[in-house]
Amino acid sequence: MSQALRSAHIATLNDHVPLPVLAVVAVRFAVAVTKWDRLRKTRKHLRTLDPHLLRDIGLDPVTAQAEADKSFWQD
Repeated sequence: MSQALRSAHIATLNDHVPLPVLAVVAVRFAVAVTKWDRLRKTRKHLRTLDPHLLRDIGLDPVTAQAEADKSFWQD
């Protein structure tokens, strides 16, 4: 494939074409679910860390427990 052809493809891909509304909603939903899953897993793991590991990441046990007690949708 020639360099000119590759450049033309890249230019086409770089053109900003707005997504359909349903696609935007779907992407935002997927991002939210991914974030919630990460928070859930992180908080679940936070409950299992020993005090010396909490100190390593700069948390005291009270702060770690408060974070672990939050629901998955809370920031």
